[in-house]
Amino acid sequence: MPDGDENIPHMGRYLTGDVILAPVAFEERGGIKTRPAIVISTSESGDLQVCPVSSRPPTDSSCIPISLDDFSEGGLDLFEESYVLTTRTRTIRSGDVVGKRGRLTRESIAAILAQAPGPRPKNPENKKRSR
Repeated sequence: MPDGDENIPHMGRYLTGDVILAPVAFEERGGIKTRPAIVISTSESGDLQVCPVSSRPPTDSSCIPISLDDFSEGGLDLFEESYVLTTRTRTIRSGDVVGKRGRLTRESIAAILAQAPGPRPKNPENKKRSR
């Protein structure tokens, strides 16, 4: 069910489950690449904890496949499954986000949060929806 705010610019405010485009570093590759990422938590300071999305599954860690069916709004240009790299969480500034591409379903968000390492900062907007 849409939250009703799809036509309102977020102005740097993102929620758990938002799919964004942002520069994300990969330690083993040594560089930063603008790629899709899933917001798994937000902080009051404007930092976002994200899981990057890749077109290829990792060979050394677990991941969660996503497809267009996993979006409640928006989406990515997916021709095949993509993979949420749940063990490679990163912290980025909300001001570094290039754009928002959509939002995942509650079920997809729950699966990602179950695999992503904690602890995560609280996201007050999601507390309201947890009941």
